[in-house]
Amino acid sequence: MDNELLELQRQFEFAQQAKSSIRLSDRNVVELVQKLQQLQIIDFDLLHTVSGKEYITLDQLRNEMVEEVNKLGRISVIDLAEATGVDLFYVEKLAHSIVTDHREFMLTQGEIITESYWDSTAEEINERLQECSQIALTEIAGQLNVGLDLVASVLEPRLGTIVKGRLEGGQLYTPAYVARVSAMVRGAARGITVPTNLAVLWSSLQQLLQEMDGASGVAVEGAFFQSLFNGLVKGGEILGSVRAGVHWTPAVFAVAQKESVDSFFSQNSFINYEVLHKLGIPQPIQFLQSRYPEGKPLVTTFVHPSMIEMLDTTTEDALERGTWSDSLSLLPSSFTPQDASKMLSLCQSVQLALKSNKAHIFGDVYVFSSSFMKEICDRMVKKLETLGILGSSGTAIPGDSQSANEAKVGFDSSRLNESNEMVSDGGASRHADKGSKKKKGKASGNAANQSESGPDNQEQTSTKSKKSQRRGKDTSSQMSVSKPSSRKESLQMKEDNHSSPSEEWIMQKIATLIPDLEEQGMDDPETILRPLANRLRPTIISSWMEKKKALLADNAERMRHLLDNLQKKLDESFLNMQLYEKALELFEDDQSTSVVLHRHLLRTVAAPMVDMLLHNLDEHNKLKNGLDVQEAPNSESVSFSPGDRAAVSKSFPGALAAVEALEGKRMEVFMDAFRMVTEESGLPLKKLDKKLERTLLHSYRKELTSQVSAETDPVSLLPKVVSLLYIQVHHKALQAPGRAISVAVSQLKDKLDESAYKILTDYQSATVTLLALLSAAPDDEESCASDRILSKRELLESKMPDLKSLVLSTSQPS
Repeated sequence: MDNELLELQRQFEFAQQAKSSIRLSDRNVVELVQKLQQLQIIDFDLLHTVSGKEYITLDQLRNEMVEEVNKLGRISVIDLAEATGVDLFYVEKLAHSIVTDHREFMLTQGEIITESYWDSTAEEINERLQECSQIALTEIAGQLNVGLDLVASVLEPRLGTIVKGRLEGGQLYTPAYVARVSAMVRGAARGITVPTNLAVLWSSLQQLLQEMDGASGVAVEGAFFQSLFNGLVKGGEILGSVRAGVHWTPAVFAVAQKESVDSFFSQNSFINYEVLHKLGIPQPIQFLQSRYPEGKPLVTTFVHPSMIEMLDTTTEDALERGTWSDSLSLLPSSFTPQDASKMLSLCQSVQLALKSNKAHIFGDVYVFSSSFMKEICDRMVKKLETLGILGSSGTAIPGDSQSANEAKVGFDSSRLNESNEMVSDGGASRHADKGSKKKKGKASGNAANQSESGPDNQEQTSTKSKKSQRRGKDTSSQMSVSKPSSRKESLQMKEDNHSSPSEEWIMQKIATLIPDLEEQGMDDPETILRPLANRLRPTIISSWMEKKKALLADNAERMRHLLDNLQKKLDESFLNMQLYEKALELFEDDQSTSVVLHRHLLRTVAAPMVDMLLHNLDEHNKLKNGLDVQEAPNSESVSFSPGDRAAVSKSFPGALAAVEALEGKRMEVFMDAFRMVTEESGLPLKKLDKKLERTLLHSYRKELTSQVSAETDPVSLLPKVVSLLYIQVHHKALQAPGRAISVAVSQLKDKLDESAYKILTDYQSATVTLLALLSAAPDDEESCASDRILSKRELLESKMPDLKSLVLSTSQPS
């Protein structure tokens, strides 16, 4: 084998050294290459050189191009085409591929540039920078014949390494120069004490630098100053805030500004937006809301909630006393009607009164209580009655004689004085339930607010103090005695409209009755007098026409309404009592438990029924006898002591027997006596039939189920569960006191399965133990007993889901 290889090598060498006697022309070579390509013996691309005498492969062209770029560092694509002798089209096409494959190359503006070229260029730039302290990028770009953005992108990653400098605003600066300008910016910014436009400051610094360096000085752009300034602010070397990038507010000015605002606001509890504008705060509402989140913005003023509370308290006090209030007179003089109106919308008591129709607002700032408006209506109605009586006599005194005027004055004065006394007494009785403590508390709160407000407040509100004081008077003092009514007034009233007084007449009478309103409405009656008269006119006309009719039918209607309500309540209560009484049959064998259950029903169900019946019968008798009886808010809540109950029952036949039966031991005796009393009073009671019993049981069961589901107190849960079990097992509504629960539970033993009954008895035992601990526990909460109580309560709470599931998961126990 080796000998054959050696022989082949000698033959190949001989063939190479032999000279051919036949030479091929260039054309033959071209045709030969084309033939080889057709036969796919040459299966790769071949390129002609520009001279057309040479072939070159793409790989060779790539290698020559890369070698040329690495040798020169920066070369244009055109120069590469000349150096390789290949057409420009193929060179450009390969240039993109080479740049993609070699990350250290970049193609820009028809040139391929290497990173090493930029490194050497950066070193040259650094040498120049250290010599002249500053170089413009435009100058570098012009020298290198490249774009400005390209120079910036190339230099940025080399800053701090190759190039020892800082690039700002298209300029390169040395660190020493940057430190020098930073010191100037720092000093200038620290010397500013008022808000300043930074562009003005940068202009001043540029002039200063030119004066210091002369003609050879470096021109510094404002962006460079701004960049240094932002860095100093971020680093905390200068304190303040920048708005919109150019408006600088020093911290010392902001502190003084805030202190001024805080001082004014803390002393006065309000501040006008105009004051903040003068202090240089362009957005006062946003500034105040961020500084005082609890404050409320008005139209022209920002107020503290205490001022709203003061207005709310004062207005509420006026409403409770049945008067009116001018909100604007209660506020400093700088407040506008729009501010007062906005404050009223923030007063809770005022808004509640408006929703409940207990108050009305006129002219944005005047708050009238409904009772005060009703009193005005009553005065108007009485005035109309007086005019009607004088005009209907048919013998009007001729002329304006003194005797006629005196007679009219006496009539009007007596009626108004009587009305004043009734209003004063009525107002006192109406608000007696609310108590004097509430009013005293409000009065002391107002005094405290007045004492805390400094002299500034007193000066601002001094012009309105007299009007404010008048708002606090009673209705009787605000309502002045009407002026003498003349014959001319009566005739004018008849000529206008016998049954419909005009708005002008009502406005005149309101101004006469309330002098303060006349003062408020003199400049513009449309503000308060006309809206008030327009609001009162329908009520006055209606009251005038229906007063006598309502008075005649009032007592009869009340009596009918009282008996209807009493019949309905008695039927409902008596049906429930019959339903509960049926459950007592289950305990007839246990005499002691039966007595306990009977007495429990007598005390909890029967006694309130007797009290309700006696109270309503007594009220009915008073109405029947023509007495004025104040309607009780809820007759079911009336509760008599045993002595009072016996005393009232003597006025009604058979009632004493029912009262005595309450102290007995049997429900049957009481029910017979109570039924006798109601029948004699004309109030027959319904008997419980099967249909009603099923309906009531279903309703009671549904209610108990809801209560059990929602119950969270472990002690209160047990009796409700027991009652629900009795409905499910016996179809009886059991009402049992605490001491009868154990017997009621034992009665269920045969009706429940063993597991359910065990859950019930365990829970009942735990409840008894907890109640025993609670009754025996000392007052000291830190004693050991409190820990035991807590432990038992937690145990009960853990058993509550099981007990609830006992009655809620199944509709009917086995």
